[in-house]
Amino acid sequence: MQKYGLIGYPLKHSFSIGYFNEKFRSEGVDAEYVNFEIPSINDFMEVIEENPNLSGLNVTIPYKEQVIPFLDSLDPDTAKIGAVNVIKIIRQPKGKVKLVGYNSDIIGFTQSIQPLLLPSHKKALLLGTGGASKAVFHGLKNLGIESVFVSRTHKPGMLTYEELTPEVMAEYTVIVNCTPVGMYPKVDFCPNIPYEYLTPNHLLYDLLYNPNVTLFMKKGEERGAITKNGLEMLLLQAFAAWEIWHK
Repeated sequence: MQKYGLIGYPLKHSFSIGYFNEKFRSEGVDAEYVNFEIPSINDFMEVIEENPNLSGLNVTIPYKEQVIPFLDSLDPDTAKIGAVNVIKIIRQPKGKVKLVGYNSDIIGFTQSIQPLLLPSHKKALLLGTGGASKAVFHGLKNLGIESVFVSRTHKPGMLTYEELTPEVMAEYTVIVNCTPVGMYPKVDFCPNIPYEYLTPNHLLYDLLYNPNVTLFMKKGEERGAITKNGLEMLLLQAFAAWEIWHK
């Protein structure tokens, strides 16, 4: 039986384990998907060595960047992003293992947001600076959209939330929440942007999917903005992960 899994810490709300095990059951695939909740990235190679039938892994917080030094190679898009969420495990003769890193977030996000983009959508604000935001940055770049990161603290080449003036909000009409702010159970919170400057020209995309409609999205809808949550992205990146493992 083949084995696939997820590494991260903690793994309380794992979408992948339910999704893939149901896929295996419904399609008659002789495989299982398990969670590997490792408290340190230094435990990563132990997972590989102790599971000889392991064929692929997903990677989640906080290891999307930390896992890279353990890998043998990255695909080109992933190398630009600097964050991995899919690992293909290639078993070689004499017990050797080759680990190749990919990023299916960029695939899922790009496919999900593309149908919503209008000709007027030229620039984007990315709320947050973690691994997910880097995938979003490169996904939008591939779609011809220029992005800037928004950070809580001053960082070179980035904006802070305090710098989101009416002029900035008018210029950057795509806003993507790449932070966990507003995720269940803290549903009464949202990123600290000036929502009063939103218009029907804006597109608000939230990588979160629980709750289905976040406060960030609600505040956008109140101003007539187009909104979308991250559920479709999650499904699309899972499809992409499966294709990566089997190509």
